[in-house]
Amino acid sequence: MLISLAHAQTAAAPAGPADSFMQLLPIILMFVVLWFLMIRPQMKRAKEQKAMVEALQKGDEVVTQGGIVGRIAKVGDNYIHLEVSEGKDGPVELVVQKGAVQVLLPKGTLKSL
Repeated sequence: MLISLAHAQTAAAPAGPADSFMQLLPIILMFVVLWFLMIRPQMKRAKEQKAMVEALQKGDEVVTQGGIVGRIAKVGDNYIHLEVSEGKDGPVELVVQKGAVQVLLPKGTLKSL
């Protein structure tokens, strides 16, 4: 009885081009979602960070990635000099890479700290 039922089943139809596309569709959709949720916003933030670093000038108040707050005393090609406090012999300056600047603060923020 079981053998006769087995012969009654039909063979699967060969996969056509539409079936293979439907199998790839979830992978394509996942890549599109990944692009809009992760890659695109990260590229936008990197572009804004680069523009902010290029626009740094003397007198700007900044916070570095290490948490150091200071005023820019001198701007070079790759480095900036930060005034972090007043010492006996004048302002204390640190040399920091431009890329280490994380946030550009509004003017007068250092006085309120």
